[in-house]
Amino acid sequence: MSAFGSLSKPGLRLLWPLMALLCAGFLAGCANVPDSAQGSASRADLVTDSDETSGRKRARIRVELAVGYLEQGKTNIALDEVKLALAADPEFADAYSLRGLIYMRLNELSLAQESFMKALAVRPRDPNILHNLGWLKCQQARYPEALADFSMALANPGYGERAKTHMAQGLCQIRAGQRREAEQSLLKAYEFDAANPVTGYNLANLLFQNAEFARAQFYIRRLNNSDWANAESLWLGIKVENKMADRVALLQLATQLERRFPQSKEASAYRRGAFDE
Repeated sequence: MSAFGSLSKPGLRLLWPLMALLCAGFLAGCANVPDSAQGSASRADLVTDSDETSGRKRARIRVELAVGYLEQGKTNIALDEVKLALAADPEFADAYSLRGLIYMRLNELSLAQESFMKALAVRPRDPNILHNLGWLKCQQARYPEALADFSMALANPGYGERAKTHMAQGLCQIRAGQRREAEQSLLKAYEFDAANPVTGYNLANLLFQNAEFARAQFYIRRLNNSDWANAESLWLGIKVENKMADRVALLQLATQLERRFPQSKEASAYRRGAFDE
């Protein structure tokens, strides 16, 4: 089972989407709420720059730099920036959460979990941290725990990254063999963000596997008509159009596949007529 991975054109591949799932809106989730004030319903004033301590400001800048380095694939430099952030402010939950993401990138999953748990100790029930922890547990096939974390994140009425978490929940449910539940999660993600190629591809692929070809056709056509189309989405579209007996649409997609991705395994499969692979 695959999913869109690196969301960069034109060479995106359908791998597990670490940055898309984990770093979208990373700093936005808590930029205006100090860690010590989380859960305080009586707080009347909005937090402004004047409320930020000098240590927190230095830490925040280091974390922002670390996010940039992580997006560039400079993992070790990102980790160094996080260390400096925590030296400036040992109670900065964002730094612990980002350290967890970096350790996930390095496949140090036990260290990643430790970092996420430290982040939650500082900022309990934070939905962005719970999302990241849930995705970590999904990688470890701890599906009930992962899905519980996603549900807890989604239960927060102020959570602004619902599309991301519904998508992660759906992908995790596919891994867990919960296909019906996965469809519902991906449909919710699609409602929040219909332009997300990870959601569109996986929803279309799930429907195709369930022999719901007309519904799969709707979602994969929309993806293949966007700038995010790639070899795997085109090949899925070809297989869908084959099931729908739409020879014209099939050939149009095949022409794109041969022209844009002639060396891909999908183009090779098309030439072999391997529509059932």
